[in-house]
Amino acid sequence: MTRRRQYGEVANLLQGVMNVLEHFHKYMGIPQIRQLSERVKAAQTELGQQILADFEEAFPSQGTKRPGGPSNVLRDACLVANILDPRIKQEIIKKFIKQHLSEYLVLFQENQDVAWLDKIDRRYAWIKRQLVDYEEKYGRMFPREWYMAERIAVEFCHITRTELAKIMRTRAKEIEVKLLLFAIQRTTNFEGFLAKRFSGCTLMDGSLKKLESPPVSTNPFLEDEPAPEMEDLAMEKGDLEQPKKPKAPNNPFHGVVSKCFEPHLYVYIESQDKNLGELIDRFVADFKAQGPPKPNTDEGGAVLPSCADLFVYYKKCMVQCSQLSTGEPMIALTTIFQKYLREYAWKILSGNLPKTTSSSGGLTITSLLKEKEGSEVAKFTVDELCLICGILSTSEYCLATTQQLEEKLKEKVDVSLTERINLTGEMDTFSTVISSSIQLLVQDLDAACDPALTAMSKMQWQNVEHVGDQSPYVTSVILHIKQNVPIIRDNLASTRKYFTQFCIKFANSFIPKFITHLFKCKPISMVGAEQLLLDTHSLKMVLLDLPSIGSQVVRKAPASYTKIVVKGMTRAEMILKVVMAPHEPLVVFVDNYIKLLTDCNTETFQKILDMKGLKRSEQSSMLELLRQRLPAPPSGPEGSSSLSLLAPTPEQESSRIRKLEKLIKKRL
Repeated sequence: MTRRRQYGEVANLLQGVMNVLEHFHKYMGIPQIRQLSERVKAAQTELGQQILADFEEAFPSQGTKRPGGPSNVLRDACLVANILDPRIKQEIIKKFIKQHLSEYLVLFQENQDVAWLDKIDRRYAWIKRQLVDYEEKYGRMFPREWYMAERIAVEFCHITRTELAKIMRTRAKEIEVKLLLFAIQRTTNFEGFLAKRFSGCTLMDGSLKKLESPPVSTNPFLEDEPAPEMEDLAMEKGDLEQPKKPKAPNNPFHGVVSKCFEPHLYVYIESQDKNLGELIDRFVADFKAQGPPKPNTDEGGAVLPSCADLFVYYKKCMVQCSQLSTGEPMIALTTIFQKYLREYAWKILSGNLPKTTSSSGGLTITSLLKEKEGSEVAKFTVDELCLICGILSTSEYCLATTQQLEEKLKEKVDVSLTERINLTGEMDTFSTVISSSIQLLVQDLDAACDPALTAMSKMQWQNVEHVGDQSPYVTSVILHIKQNVPIIRDNLASTRKYFTQFCIKFANSFIPKFITHLFKCKPISMVGAEQLLLDTHSLKMVLLDLPSIGSQVVRKAPASYTKIVVKGMTRAEMILKVVMAPHEPLVVFVDNYIKLLTDCNTETFQKILDMKGLKRSEQSSMLELLRQRLPAPPSGPEGSSSLSLLAPTPEQESSRIRKLEKLIKKRL
């Protein structure tokens, strides 16, 4: 049968003989059985060589001679090859595919015009025609489970990947971004076509090693599935989330050819670097031309529209790049993102913070305001205050969105590279701009109040004869607070925590300064001290109300802020109460000082004695007595007992203030 090439019958009989021989495997020691087994092996070897010769004759390696149509003999020969040593089947497959693709290597040689990237479509058109040709002529010749059409396509992919890599290495200087993206688009289209047509099962064969490829999602370059337009990518504030799409099935062919473009993706990265540089320059020019955005009091401070544009562009790049590669190019793109986040922070945000008279620009603000015409101070205009708030709000948006950007990049990049994505430095830069903006707002209001405090310390407090309404310097401070705070609050409505930070920083700056000026008020008469105490109480009430001053909605001030005001202003009131107390008997006066001021020390005591106008000779004995009577430093749980001395002070204070208020009403 072998000699007559009756391969159909051979296939049936051979399988039976092989099955029977298996049963005799353990009896190979018997000579007759061993001889029979060897005869079968010899027949198999002969069959194998004969079948290979038949295929060589039908599909010669040399030349492009093609048979007229499929042969029944060869079809049956394939059935025999299925039973023989697997190497025979592999050899048939290898020879047939090589012969089938031999024309491709000639047509698309590196020196041919058609081989370059701009004609890449021709390659894919050629293989599609070959696959149609194969189905028509040889589809029935090979067993289905040999997946010959898929094997031809996969081998074509491997050849194409190698050939494209070679030609791109040679002509690397000619690759510009549009050409590269065009070639990638057409290639990923083709990989998508293969996924629809084939299962990808042959990719797992040892001979055709499967490329490690990331799961594919819809490619931004597909003609029938275009990348999302800029408008579609518009994000909510601080939102990098994409609309949830049904997840595209994994494409086993993804990267089988397109992997060759990865070494050249630096062209794409460089082009994004250039585009982003131009984008930042446009933002700078637009800001100069149009000025800051007008505040929108309904929604709080005006976030600069350019920051949303920047992140929309980032998102587009990130999606695009992740579909080209999830390896090193994503790390390179992240570095570009970092560069332009910093540029945005410097050129658009801190670069546009209102300059102060002696500031050199940037984030270091050495001096905020200049004195002009006596006590008049160069304050920020309403527009400048709004701009600072807008820059603060924009920085907060950038900070939140940068955090999301980092998370998204880590999701998209290969797991082995996630550790290399870190945008903490950029987030810190935005935090610095936020701090600088708050600092500017605090310094502005603080400096506006300075002339009033100077006026307070220059008043002749020993000559005050009666307690009147609040002093003019208090009215001046309240006026500045009422002018600035509502503007800042309205413009930071969308970011309450930073408004609270502004309030806290202002209180922490203003109150110690107020106490410093209080110590400069010397000497003070008893009535003068009463007037100052009334003024201090007025300021305390205004400061407690500061977060909601001038607001239609009365909102309770944050506890963290209230605590600072109460602690600081109560200390100012206690200082004045000690000043008002008679200094004799000495022991009572010193004990009263220790009781009223928990942070009592000789330095503060000395200042209070100066405010009372006591001579140095009187002071020395009092200071000595204080040193003797100061409690030992607290230790252990009892250490907190000294704080309990403060407990009665609010009641003492309120009764004293009530008397003063009654006094004012009588005077009026």
